[in-house]
Amino acid sequence: MSSNPRAERGWSLLRAPRGWSLRTRLIILLVALLAVVCAGIGVATEFALQRFLTNQLDEQVVETAHRSATIFEFGPPPPPNQGPPGRRPGEDMAGPPPPLPDRRSPFPDDGGPGPAFLNAPGQAIDTVGAIVAGHRRVVAGVITDDGSRAEISAAAAQQLAEIPADGKPRTVDLDGLGRYRVVGLNPHHLRSSVVTGLPTAVVDDTLLWVLVIFCVVAAVALVGAASAGIVIVRRQLAPLARVSVAARQVADLELDRGEVRLPTPIIEVDPAAAHTEVGQLGSALNRMLDRIAGALSARHASETRVRQFVADASHELRTPLAAIRGYTELAQRRPAELPDDVAHAIDRVQSETERMTHLVEDLLLLARLDEGRPLQRDPVDLTRLVVDAVSDAHVAGPDHNWELELPDEPVTVTGDEARLHQVLANLLANARTHTPAGTSVTTSLEAGGEVVLTVLDDGPGIPPWLLPDVFERFARGDSSRSRNAGSTGLGLAIVNAVVRAHGGTISVDSVPGRTRFVVRLPNHSQQDHSRPQWDA
Repeated sequence: MSSNPRAERGWSLLRAPRGWSLRTRLIILLVALLAVVCAGIGVATEFALQRFLTNQLDEQVVETAHRSATIFEFGPPPPPNQGPPGRRPGEDMAGPPPPLPDRRSPFPDDGGPGPAFLNAPGQAIDTVGAIVAGHRRVVAGVITDDGSRAEISAAAAQQLAEIPADGKPRTVDLDGLGRYRVVGLNPHHLRSSVVTGLPTAVVDDTLLWVLVIFCVVAAVALVGAASAGIVIVRRQLAPLARVSVAARQVADLELDRGEVRLPTPIIEVDPAAAHTEVGQLGSALNRMLDRIAGALSARHASETRVRQFVADASHELRTPLAAIRGYTELAQRRPAELPDDVAHAIDRVQSETERMTHLVEDLLLLARLDEGRPLQRDPVDLTRLVVDAVSDAHVAGPDHNWELELPDEPVTVTGDEARLHQVLANLLANARTHTPAGTSVTTSLEAGGEVVLTVLDDGPGIPPWLLPDVFERFARGDSSRSRNAGSTGLGLAIVNAVVRAHGGTISVDSVPGRTRFVVRLPNHSQQDHSRPQWDA
């Protein structure tokens, strides 16, 4: 397992783009779209520039080829301001003209390799030329950087010999020279062909430099677009972020109990932006929260009325129940004077009165806890309380096995001793009532950062469908059995309410053969005794 959760989260996001935030996806899509556009523009620019430069080079190659072919066919032109040979400037030009030179004679050779027309004025450096005579006899050469002629390889000469004399430029990768655009021409009155070529290095270098410059500019543009996109997207999504924060704040509220007050409106919506998607979302969320706030207020008012009714009814029922118990006790003082059926009826009235009295007391206790009435805050020896409660349970259920696991030192908490004893008594009574004879019930106590009280039994367990509601009021797994055992269905609800009133928590986990209730209370040594703080 990795020791860096942030790195693991980063790798998981790289592997799962669906886990990216909307802001990240928008920025990545923006940069990707801009990169595609830049790539398209770059490819189109390179292609157009390549065509343009190649056409320019072809024009130069064709011009050079025609000049070379003309020089090869007719010889070099006469020097400027110079008359026919053998006459001085200003001499009488009368008389018969001198004979024309032989047009089939080549350009005078200076002895260098390659055709003599490479020495003609205007020939560019790196120009390659060749004369292809019959039977593929080739005289070829290239102009070097210092203007002299140099020999080319036999393979390159053979490549030039294969160029058709149709006047169309072609690209050839000449051996030892590189890529060239070459043209073949066939001068008039000659059986030989002239092949001339210029290197494509200028075109290639220009395209390369343009590509490099475009890549640099595109990279800078992408970085700038990403930076600007982050700022723009963040500002545009700021209202959506506020909606998310508000939704989380509402989700963190305790909506399950008590009075809930939601801010109205929870999200401020700019009227000018109410028609936008974010504005519509904020308005819809505000309307939804208004409806929820109204429903929660109605629920709280209803619960308040019900609790008040239960409290009032429980309080009022105590007086007639006390009267009924008094009259039954008075009637039972002379059992011999009562017929058997009347005596049995009086006994039943007394037992049901006691049962109803316990129910009324439980309801009244729950109503008081719901109202948030403070309980007593005194040091309570929880160890002694556990021992007493288990002893009482042993007397009430001798057919069960009761075990204790206590620390060596006494455990003290701050709270209401009577209510804490009721918590233990209810948990043990629940284990005794809902488990068969011979079940082992173990009560353990631990003290550390918090006090942990555990009641564990090896009975049949709680049905899975009942576990989520086991601490609700009047929750029963077996209604008939519970009523026969005298249970009101309020025992665990009272346990939960009392534990919460003491600032603690209670949990349960159950499988067949193992049911465990765990009560966690704040440690007495870590509490502030300056003032009571009870959470109803």
